[in-house]
Amino acid sequence: MALTVRFHEYGGPEVLRLDEVDPGEPAAGEVLIRVDAIGVNRAEALFRAGQYIEQALELPARLGAEAAGVVERLGPGVDGLEPGQAVSVVPAFSQNDYGVYAERAIVPARALLPRPSTVDAVTGAAVWMPYLTAYGAMAEVTGLRPGDVAVVTAASSGVGLAALHTAARLGATPIAVTRTRAKADRLLAEGAAEVVVSGEQDVAGRVLELTGGRGAAAVFDAVAGPGVVDLARAVAAGGTLLLWGAQSGRPTPYPGFELGMPALNVRTFTVQEITRDADRLRRAAAYVASGLRDGAFRAVVDRLFPLTEIAAAHRYLDSGARFGKVVVTVRR
Repeated sequence: MALTVRFHEYGGPEVLRLDEVDPGEPAAGEVLIRVDAIGVNRAEALFRAGQYIEQALELPARLGAEAAGVVERLGPGVDGLEPGQAVSVVPAFSQNDYGVYAERAIVPARALLPRPSTVDAVTGAAVWMPYLTAYGAMAEVTGLRPGDVAVVTAASSGVGLAALHTAARLGATPIAVTRTRAKADRLLAEGAAEVVVSGEQDVAGRVLELTGGRGAAAVFDAVAGPGVVDLARAVAAGGTLLLWGAQSGRPTPYPGFELGMPALNVRTFTVQEITRDADRLRRAAAYVASGLRDGAFRAVVDRLFPLTEIAAAHRYLDSGARFGKVVVTVRR
């Protein structure tokens, strides 16, 4: 049996329960891992609350799509992995099929990346979702190029910080957007060329000012909602407004008509566009690994929680106070 986080009803962090569950045996193409650390993501909070892009098909439901651990057993037909090997789990599956908020969990082999000895479990659980998301959106989808300007909202989140680092490594100029001035200095220290405080400044106006009226080649937005109409004003002609989150929880209009039908590309994106495509995942993993080796990329971990305090971890995630990643460590 393994201590496993499940929710038996939708709701806030208080619905998360620690149950003793038999993880079972890995089937064809699956691997049983011992989980050492778990990356906590906004997608899991939304899934728990019944507000994610997919609903739980049945209750109780499991949670979690990002972790680091060690291979225990291989299912039939799994090659390239072996028991005792350190690995990271990347979000390449539905939480209706698998969940890694547990002491031991079964995951598809295609969702595992070997974890080198130089990468500890906390780092291995904290870097992949943010950097795969940032790389996929910036390099694979929008084709961000040296000299471009990239605007990143919710910049103090794990994905936001990874986006700042990735834009800089691609040779672009990252502009961070944050709600209050409290995190501005830390965002500058993380590589933002400029910080726009949305609670005090006109974001689009400031971006246009900073770019000499041209606007940004790409705006990467985690908030969505009615604000996208104004945010779209900050996009250069032919540029892209990419929505990779919906933190506002409000309906999101299409901004093109209200703005007079500019040359604007609007697109949604999730990391699974990368992780469920073997070729894209191979390229992305190689890029992120090279960034980790040369120091351009790193885990920015705000706070650690033990598995037994998973509800507290989700409350902290929901608070919006974090700067970087929330990670849960697994110890019995």
